[in-house]
Amino acid sequence: MALSGKVLQKKAKKLELRGLQKNKINPTHLSDLDELLNDIFVSCLPKLIDYDHRRDLVRIFNAIAKEIYGNSDESPVVEAFGSFVMDIFCAGSDIDLSVNFSNMAVEISRQKRIETLKKFAKKFQTLQRGGHVACLQTITTARVPVVKVIDCGTGIECDLSVENRDGIAKSQIVHMVSMIDERFRKLSFLVKAWAKAHSINSSKDRTLNSLSLVSLVAFHLQTRDPPILPPFSALFKDGTDPGSVARNVHNYLDYGKKNKESLAELFITLLIKLESVETLWKEGLCASLYEGSWTSKSWDSEFNFISVEDFSERSQNVARAVGGQEVKKIYERVQYSLGCLLTFLGGRLQQPTLRDILFGDAVSTLPDVCTRNPMDGENTASPVPSNPRPMKKQRIMEGQKGQQFVEGSGRKQNYDASRLGNNLCHSAGTLPSDIQGSDGHLQNQPIIYPQTSPWFGAPHSQDPIFLNQYPGQFNSFSLQDLIISGLLLGSFYP
Repeated sequence: MALSGKVLQKKAKKLELRGLQKNKINPTHLSDLDELLNDIFVSCLPKLIDYDHRRDLVRIFNAIAKEIYGNSDESPVVEAFGSFVMDIFCAGSDIDLSVNFSNMAVEISRQKRIETLKKFAKKFQTLQRGGHVACLQTITTARVPVVKVIDCGTGIECDLSVENRDGIAKSQIVHMVSMIDERFRKLSFLVKAWAKAHSINSSKDRTLNSLSLVSLVAFHLQTRDPPILPPFSALFKDGTDPGSVARNVHNYLDYGKKNKESLAELFITLLIKLESVETLWKEGLCASLYEGSWTSKSWDSEFNFISVEDFSERSQNVARAVGGQEVKKIYERVQYSLGCLLTFLGGRLQQPTLRDILFGDAVSTLPDVCTRNPMDGENTASPVPSNPRPMKKQRIMEGQKGQQFVEGSGRKQNYDASRLGNNLCHSAGTLPSDIQGSDGHLQNQPIIYPQTSPWFGAPHSQDPIFLNQYPGQFNSFSLQDLIISGLLLGSFYP
């Protein structure tokens, strides 16, 4: 039986204070950790070309929708949501897309959602045979039916669902909240990268999905002293539609300016918070972003191993997918990472080692981002805490070969995943010299400037992107040619 919210609040605060006393933060190398985390954040940020790729995918999926449905009133619109709209994604992130029909007043049945996805899957089967997409999957048994497909031109996985307007609204709200304090976006980015490196960022694998991770970050910032983010109830006082939220967010800009905690302090104290309350989840503890405090939830008598209240649909737990064995894995990773962070702050762990431990494959190929080593000349003989689980293996972009069952084909087909990374566009300055002019610009290619949407501010850089089509790697179809011919994916730029 769940305890009352007030009782759990007191217990959680007491345990967190005890956790802070047990895991004392040595300030000696805190600035070095902050530099490391900020440098990793900057190094892993998407480039302008990554934004352009995803905007073009949205445009092309809309072209596919037009081809399937024509220009009738029933023709849907495909919209992005998830990490791309939140602006908390990296170059290797997938893109979530929703097929939305115009009549919002009519509830779309599950059967119609599945039928809609099968229409798209049929088109993708044709494109897959032409080598434009790969790894097509139609998953109709999931709570939210989805079609998954990888675009061969960019290597981006596209997850297509139907009428996911709630996901679109949530994504827009998260993006707007990130404007209140930049630490929210930075910490969300790092926590997602950390969770992915430790294989605990997948609802499919019964671990934490991205929304639950971002929500835990927001909750942590709400519960700092002084708070960095307001309770979402203050942002939702005029409703949860993005327009109303945007107007209220404007009133809370720089809300957390009195809090001077660094990114390093926030990263460590978040792990301490999670470690401290491990035993309270089973007693009904729940993180409520709406209230900005711990509360108690029973979830209609359904047991949940971690509870994070959906900020716009409070009867739902966004961490409901977490399983019993998987929560043990999550806490193994929390405790191991926390131990390594404290070892680093104590001067007994090198920066490159800590970087690899925390973020693994995500940054393993980057150069050492910190130019100075605070541990030079210091004793490094102390052992690194034992790692109970190996790091996440390199993904299919490394060139592994395998098989993918294509629904409807009745067969398995071989694919070479190494092809997926071969057709990436490159920004100026990273191209082979034979296709780059003496001034660093591509020869005879248009300059494409970044676009903006109502929910996006200016991208990280206003530098133009220069595109080129590699002979033998990109086909020569323009977007218009692809639409006319029906080969819609593979080369995106007109």
